[in-house]
Amino acid sequence: MKYTQVKNEIILASKSKVRKEILEKNFIDCKVIASNLDEEPIKESLIKNGASPELISKNLAELKAIKISNLNLNDIVLGADSVIDLENNIISKPKNRDEALEILKKLNGKEHQLISSVSLVKNGTMIWNYTDKAKLTMKQFNLEELKEYLSKISDKALYSYNVYQIEGEGKNLFSKIEGDKDTIMGLPIKKITEYLRNLS
Repeated sequence: MKYTQVKNEIILASKSKVRKEILEKNFIDCKVIASNLDEEPIKESLIKNGASPELISKNLAELKAIKISNLNLNDIVLGADSVIDLENNIISKPKNRDEALEILKKLNGKEHQLISSVSLVKNGTMIWNYTDKAKLTMKQFNLEELKEYLSKISDKALYSYNVYQIEGEGKNLFSKIEGDKDTIMGLPIKKITEYLRNLS
């Protein structure tokens, strides 16, 4: 299938270089204005009120887009959020390497879901959203093997992609991966492209 460039330039409310690259590879013009949303208090409030990991992901994607949309009226803003769901509990990105090791120990030998949500907002109002999920089953490792894996991961990759970068060293952690690679990388691009081309 031959793709043509989307007529509507969008704003990506994320500083993720990978998300920007995915958009560009699919001929979607975008400029980046990071939302810098303070996610933790929002997550804590939603969790306290019994929100599922999927709902939390959806809310964060929408709030990021709304924040930037309110400052850039008439533009289409794309917000995105990805969370790890382990047995209906959210695992957030690590703040340091000790936390990263604890996360790997929790995921070790288990199946979890990677949930990626996207939201398109214009004039402060959501016009479209979508959530996709992938299932990943981590191999069983001993403690030294987990530490060795972490030693190969740069700080930038570790804090940007949670504890695994699926297109890099992270793929070696898993015995089974079910789902779309772009979803795992943080942007279910097929549905985004489909919506934007219908809009153009």
